[in-house]
Amino acid sequence: MKKGIHPDYHEINIVMTDGTKYKTRSTWGKEGDTLKLEVDPHTHPAWTGVHRLMNTGGQLSKFQSRFKGLKIEG
Repeated sequence: MKKGIHPDYHEINIVMTDGTKYKTRSTWGKEGDTLKLEVDPHTHPAWTGVHRLMNTGGQLSKFQSRFKGLKIEG
């Protein structure tokens, strides 16, 4: 390995969404910093299997509202 080109690898603290804490090694932040997770395996649908669908007025809603009066004959 070349010297001086690799990031500092040090110990940091992780706080999960449920308050669980643990230590790990990372290149993020500085030695002893705390990383508070907003999404983790306890809350993310990919791991929990629970999916919440929210209608946030996305592109499909905009399209439907824009062209709701348009009649297409085929």
